[in-house]
Amino acid sequence: MSGNSVGKIFQVTTFGESHGVAMGAVIDGVLANIPLTAQDVQKELDRRRPGQSAVTTQRREKDRVMILSGIMNGKTTGTPIGLLIYNEDANPKDYLALKDIFRPGHADFVYQQKYGIRDWRGGGRSSGRETAMRVAAGAIAKKILARENMSIVGYVKEIAGIKADKIDLKVIEKNAVRAPDLVAARKMITKIERVRQQGDSVGGIIEVVVNGCPVGLGEPVFDKLNAQLAASVMSIGAVKGVEFGAGFAAKDMLGSEFNDVVCFKNKKLIARTNHNGGISAGISNGQQLVMRAVIRPTCSIAKQQTALTRDLKTQKITIAGRHDPCICPRAVVVVEAMVAITLADALLVARSRS
Repeated sequence: MSGNSVGKIFQVTTFGESHGVAMGAVIDGVLANIPLTAQDVQKELDRRRPGQSAVTTQRREKDRVMILSGIMNGKTTGTPIGLLIYNEDANPKDYLALKDIFRPGHADFVYQQKYGIRDWRGGGRSSGRETAMRVAAGAIAKKILARENMSIVGYVKEIAGIKADKIDLKVIEKNAVRAPDLVAARKMITKIERVRQQGDSVGGIIEVVVNGCPVGLGEPVFDKLNAQLAASVMSIGAVKGVEFGAGFAAKDMLGSEFNDVVCFKNKKLIARTNHNGGISAGISNGQQLVMRAVIRPTCSIAKQQTALTRDLKTQKITIAGRHDPCICPRAVVVVEAMVAITLADALLVARSRS
C-alpha cells in the first residue's frame, strides 16, 4: 500500500516530483476501443496548467502530454495507458534556502518524520504539481463516462467569502476564476489581486455537478459512493472538507424538510428537492449528483511567517518562488478529474456484477 494508486478496476498510479525530470501516470482497466487522442487529454491539462492568468502561479509549464502506450490508431487497446509530462520550467534553486526549514502548512515536517528524508524542491510528491497527472487520467475517465451520457462540470462557488449568486455554466471558462457568475468573478479577482500584493493567499469552495449518473453506483456499507468520492477528492492536498447536497446546512433542517420527495413519471425520476445530492444510502439514486469541496488558502506565501527548522528551532521566513494566491481556479479541474476517476471506477465495478 504505497498510497500512489487509486481505483479497483479503473486504476490510476501517478509518479514524479514537482521539480524533478517529469510527471507520469499509468492507467489500467481502461475499456478497449474507446476513441482517445493526446489532444483529448491535452484539452483538460490546458485548463489546469500554470501561468493562465494574473491570479495563478506564473510558473510556465506547457504540460504537453506524451502517450507512451495503450493507444493504437486513435483507440484504446485495453492495455495500460502510460502518460508522461516533462517539467520544462522547474527551478529548485527557489527552495534552496528552505532546505532545512519546514514550511508552515506544508508536508515538509511530516514527510521528514515519516521517511527520514524529503524532497525539498517544492515539496516533491506533496506539491500541487502532482495533480497534473490526476487531470490527465481524469480526461480518460471522462471519455468512459461520456459513453454512458454522464457529464461533469465544476466551478468556483465562493472565494474569500465572495459567493456566486447565480449559476450560468456558459461563463465558467470565460473568467479567470472559473466562477459561474461574472459579477462575483470580478469581485473575486479584485480580492485575490489585493491579497497577492499583501503577500498572502485566500481559499474558497468548489462545486461539482454530475448529470446523467445512473441509479446503482456505489457499494453498501464501507464502499458507499459518497465515501469513495469524499476519499478521492480529499486526497487533493488543498482540500480540507467535502459535502453533498444540502451538506452541513442539513443540521438546521427538520426531517420533513430534508427528506427528498421523489416519484417516477414517464419512466423518469421526478424530485422536488435534492438535499441528498444524488446519493441515497451510499448509492447513486439517478438524481443530479452535487458535491462541494473546501479549498484552503495556498500555504506558500511571500508574507513573513514563523517556521520550524530541522534542529527544532524557530525562524522567520519568507517564501520565494511562483505560487498561486488562490488555488481554486485551477483546482476546479483537479476536483472534476477525481470525481470522474471515482465514477468511472464505480461504473466498472457495478458492471462487473451483472
